[in-house]
Amino acid sequence: MESTQETLFSKALASYQSGTAATDLIKDFEAITEAAPNQSSGWICLAWLQLLCDQPEAALRSARIGVRLNGQDPQARINLSLALLETKSKGVRDQIDFVRQLLVTIPEIEKELKDSVDDGLKRK
Repeated sequence: MESTQETLFSKALASYQSGTAATDLIKDFEAITEAAPNQSSGWICLAWLQLLCDQPEAALRSARIGVRLNGQDPQARINLSLALLETKSKGVRDQIDFVRQLLVTIPEIEKELKDSVDDGLKRK
């Protein structure tokens, strides 16, 4: 049986995928990260939404937490790279290099990452 946090996450993610505006989902993902602060996927999604909503400082904080919780997640690294760029912070190259290495070792994630970035560009 799914936990309450998993159910909230699944519903919020489904809302995003069905086209709900990022601004309408930030509160949901803030609640998810508050209820399950060690769940990396909540932080990774929250960072993405904050980037889409022009909240770079908040996105940087969320992205750093997402990477700290799951440093192997390429979307977490992409989010952190974008947040670092938006805030004119250092460390972008390290994140990009890590994603490049992941793409070499796990090439099937490339389409997923491209789709994610394309979706973000359409929404922004």
